[in-house]
Amino acid sequence: MEIPKQVEKIIKDLKEKNYQAYAVGGCVRDVLRNVEPNDWDVTTNAKPEQIKKIFPKSFYENKFGTVTILTNSKENNLKEIEITTYRIDEKYSDKRHPDNIKFAKTIEEDLARRDFTINAIALDDKLIDPFNGQKDLEKKLIRTVGNANNRFNEDALRMLRAIRFACTLDFSIEEKTFKAIQKNSESIQAISKERIRDELIKILKSNKASEGINLLQETGLLKYIIPELDQGVGVSQNKHHIFDIYEHSLRSLNVAVEKEFNLEVRFASLFHDIGKPETKQGEGPDSTFYNHDYVGAKFTFKILSRLKFPKKFVDKVALLVKNHMFVSDPERLTEAGARRILKRVGQENISDLINLRISDRLGMGRPKARPYRLRKVEYLIEKVSKDPISVKMLKIKGNDIMQLLNIEPGPKIGAINDVLLSEVIEDPKKNTKQYLEKRTKELNKENLEKLRKLAKGKIQEKKEEEDLKIKEKYWVK
Repeated sequence: MEIPKQVEKIIKDLKEKNYQAYAVGGCVRDVLRNVEPNDWDVTTNAKPEQIKKIFPKSFYENKFGTVTILTNSKENNLKEIEITTYRIDEKYSDKRHPDNIKFAKTIEEDLARRDFTINAIALDDKLIDPFNGQKDLEKKLIRTVGNANNRFNEDALRMLRAIRFACTLDFSIEEKTFKAIQKNSESIQAISKERIRDELIKILKSNKASEGINLLQETGLLKYIIPELDQGVGVSQNKHHIFDIYEHSLRSLNVAVEKEFNLEVRFASLFHDIGKPETKQGEGPDSTFYNHDYVGAKFTFKILSRLKFPKKFVDKVALLVKNHMFVSDPERLTEAGARRILKRVGQENISDLINLRISDRLGMGRPKARPYRLRKVEYLIEKVSKDPISVKMLKIKGNDIMQLLNIEPGPKIGAINDVLLSEVIEDPKKNTKQYLEKRTKELNKENLEKLRKLAKGKIQEKKEEEDLKIKEKYWVK
């Protein structure tokens, strides 16, 4: 993969003014992996003021020596390119940002301050790789630059980033780096909840989301980020489950990832049984977890709010967790029950609730994602959620008929409505106010009781026909 022309030009313009310049960091890592980078960064020995003189269309609004260049590119990842002066970071009192920076003289000094070897590679017409990042790319290893304890003491978020890179790149974490995360895991508490949230989202969006959560648990980070989930480790369930609470949660998340369910369903799959440790009664195959769905919803709301997720997202995931135990037994679920489910979660959330149940079911080791009972639920919900074949469909209302015929409320209005509905079922084009008003005046002269009987037969026939279509869709009787 080649460096884009916009980046090449920036490097060239800097060199023409006798400065050094390189593409650096994650973009170089991605180029070496033959993956298109999300963004491009350049580093140089030119100072910010000197960079701004060379590139007038730029801005400099930070204290870390980074100038943002505005290009004319139509590509989103090339519209803005950041150029950072070589620097050395001094003490990190808050375990996130350097208290001070000073500009460095060489590219090697700048690369030495970076987090992982695979991100500490620079590129122009040749590669600068003082920490053997290419070898770690080949080995698929996440390894810190230099001493791992020092790197994590400087910036505790790097521990979470190591796990995120392991998930998104499908790499392993090098042994010393892994042990250093375990040793320093408590430091993650110094990091803002928003930054932790952003890393968690990237982990759960990856194809290795369940592995990522497990790495959080094995490194000790989980008990500081989501202690409620960590409490499920080793907690056995009852005769309906072969996995403990924590492993079942991971397996459910893995199903949601494999089936490419959305982020809300992924979080709900991970959290749906998070209330079980709190509600467990008894031990062994007959232990119970009454109201774990309601307790789990409260925990879910608390966790996601604590991590500063948007309120709409929090409410949606908590709603799914709260309702994941909906009745699905075909012998017990009625149309009235299906309407209650629909009312509780809303039409817009039904498919996500079904997907959560699929994740839960397959996460238990059950072989079928959509057994008959779940198909029956989907059938009943679609049936009750469809607009009924009724006079509500007509473009004329009872009040219109009373006004048109100058009559009081009575059975005659219902009879006219039934006849009009039967005609609209036969020919939907007739469902206009103009036609229905004309037809109403004509029907007013007929024997409506006789017509009504014929109409009711036609309406019932149409309802049965629609119901058969929905049944066939879900393979239910």
